[in-house]
Amino acid sequence: MSLVDKIRKRDARVAVIGLGYVGLPLLVEFARAGFDAVGIDVAAKKVEQVSDGHSYVGDVSSEVLAEMIDSGRLRATMDFSVLADVDTINICVPTPLRKTRDPDISHIVSAVEQIAAHLRPQQLIVLESTTYPGTTEEVILPMLTAKGMSVGTDFYLAFSPERIDPGNTDFNTKNIPKVVGGITEKCTAVASALYEQTLST
Repeated sequence: MSLVDKIRKRDARVAVIGLGYVGLPLLVEFARAGFDAVGIDVAAKKVEQVSDGHSYVGDVSSEVLAEMIDSGRLRATMDFSVLADVDTINICVPTPLRKTRDPDISHIVSAVEQIAAHLRPQQLIVLESTTYPGTTEEVILPMLTAKGMSVGTDFYLAFSPERIDPGNTDFNTKNIPKVVGGITEKCTAVASALYEQTLST
């Protein structure tokens, strides 16, 4: 079964790295859409709160989060080894501005190092963190192809910038249109399939 088929049948296992105001709502939407969803964060407190069904993000109610936890479709962990068992990975880590006003991508690099260590064929990686143009192709792609796998054939890589307005009651993760761009046409198609099965179009 192809990755697109797994996504469309909701058989794909999805992961979100970074459980902040972008990552946690996205993780919840994946679970609500019927995917087996795991959230990964380096902050033990966030992982503990998510696991207990307590939301610290305004756009996610504790009631909905607890419901997804109880359903068995959502869990949180600090263990990056789970990346070897998932089919899609969304990177939603923070990129704070440096004094020079350009984004600090150290958290992205750290996340991709973990992904590269567990990368297997037929996985989709999507960067959502705000960053400067070229990060996906110039920074992430070389890290993921270092062991010889080919993008668009062995694995899929795309960028879909976070588009969220925290606290907005009319527009949220579920219904804000997504912009998706893959390294190859196949990458774009696979990433688009993931969002089509999860978010309103």
